[in-house]
Amino acid sequence: MRNISDIIEEHLKRILESAGKDRIDIKRSELAEEFQCVPSQINYVIKTRFTVEKGYIVESKRGGGGYIRIIRIQHQDRAELIDDIIHIINPSISQQAALDVLERLLEEELVTKREARIMLSAINRETLAFQLPLRDEIRARILTAMLTTLKYLNK
Repeated sequence: MRNISDIIEEHLKRILESAGKDRIDIKRSELAEEFQCVPSQINYVIKTRFTVEKGYIVESKRGGGGYIRIIRIQHQDRAELIDDIIHIINPSISQQAALDVLERLLEEELVTKREARIMLSAINRETLAFQLPLRDEIRARILTAMLTTLKYLNK
């Protein structure tokens, strides 16, 4: 059974995908009312499911006419996307942010599920048994090497 966060995320992504939209403006209170949840639940979904690592920019305007704008980052080509991801992950990346990057690579069809699982096994905290912050730095270097290889394999 899916939880409310999954349902809200799916709803927002469906709106973004409809009619080729690359951005949406929402009112947190209206969305919370629609899903019969507290507004902080909407904040949680936006903060955790619409991150830069996953390919989104979130802007907000407070006040009476306030809104939250979710923008899907669009790239001209795969090489540009990979360069942007490499820029985001360096000099270090947490395990959760790395998982978000792998999810984005899957969504963009840059890797298969099998390749993503292999990449995950190489950058997992159990594999990288180092103390922080060294572990996050090594994870970024390994992921950067894999992405650089992907970039040149796709040409």
